[in-house]
Amino acid sequence: MGGVCAAVLCGGVGSRLRPLTYYFQKAMIPVGSKQKPLLEYIILLLRKNGVENVNLLCGYKYQQIVNYFGNGKRFNMEINYIIDRRGFRGTGWAMLNAYEQGYFDKFGNILVYYGDILTDINIKDFVNYHENLKSTATVAVSRGYRLPVGVAYMEGSRIIKFEEKPLINVPVCMGILILRRDAFNIMVEVSRKYIDEEYDLMGHLIPELTARGRPVYAYETNASWYDIGSTEKYEKLDNSFADKLLEFLES
Repeated sequence: MGGVCAAVLCGGVGSRLRPLTYYFQKAMIPVGSKQKPLLEYIILLLRKNGVENVNLLCGYKYQQIVNYFGNGKRFNMEINYIIDRRGFRGTGWAMLNAYEQGYFDKFGNILVYYGDILTDINIKDFVNYHENLKSTATVAVSRGYRLPVGVAYMEGSRIIKFEEKPLINVPVCMGILILRRDAFNIMVEVSRKYIDEEYDLMGHLIPELTARGRPVYAYETNASWYDIGSTEKYEKLDNSFADKLLEFLES
């Protein structure tokens, strides 16, 4: 058992992207001047970094994804589809569903990629960093995130400074992480507390791992990235960013 496979989380209903997601699966919304699906950029990034086994964790409107990507042959990759279990909400349940069906059995590490992120992160370097540290979980983080709201600086109730949508110099999660396969033993145990509830990787698993003293590391990168998780963010996406990324991925 060794190597790395990818698990792309693309099963949500995309409520923050409505009304677009009444018609599109959120990972299939078109981006850039070539209007390719967002998920195609993710697939191409994985391929460029040598990841050949990709598991798409699907649910809502999953047929759009299957019809477009098929078995992955035209991308020179193996693409598997794991349909979320009805009634189980959250990224943790989606990952456990794939794990229990044996899709991760041949791999020592699983790269988890949230399906609404555009980035040019160096995945090879990320994986090497994770493996060298023998980390249970490694989370990709970036600084310089722009808050979507204004911030008030106050003395008592008086505002002495106001900054609209400031950049913050703290490491924020990019929506990409790597889990060592033995992390799933803890996931199975912890999930019992969340039967009939949402079970989330970042909200529940990572805090549990750190609380238990397991080695959890941050991989800080200055890679370009953009979260297309809302209609506002999608509308503000500059086509030139997506076009340059696509040019890089297809080269």
